[in-house]
Amino acid sequence: MPSNRIGRINEEIQRELADQLRRLKDPRVSQVGMVSITRVDTTSDLRYARVYISVLDKDQEKDVLKGLKSAGGFLRRELGQALQLRYTPELQFIADDSIQHGAHILEILRQVERQDEARDGPDAGETEE
Repeated sequence: MPSNRIGRINEEIQRELADQLRRLKDPRVSQVGMVSITRVDTTSDLRYARVYISVLDKDQEKDVLKGLKSAGGFLRRELGQALQLRYTPELQFIADDSIQHGAHILEILRQVERQDEARDGPDAGETEE
């Protein structure tokens, strides 16, 4: 199977699971601020899918992963009906902190910018090349 097709299937799985997450009734998932599927990687035979989950509030990450694992059978069944693949992959949910890491870097950049403005004064940025 060409990797292009697997990439397309990964995107479809990601899109469908993201839709299913919004309808999930488990409070460990539904009552958490922001839960995102950052990436899906399937094995070449489509038997397994690693679903990378990012939770903005790191304190709730373990509960979200437990909720998703608990709902795994339901999500897999819904995925199978929606995508009609020969095999519906077994879902493995893995924590991915890339969104939180990006937010942390952005906050550090804002702090540096504020420190520069405080040190140089409000007019200092206007004389740059």
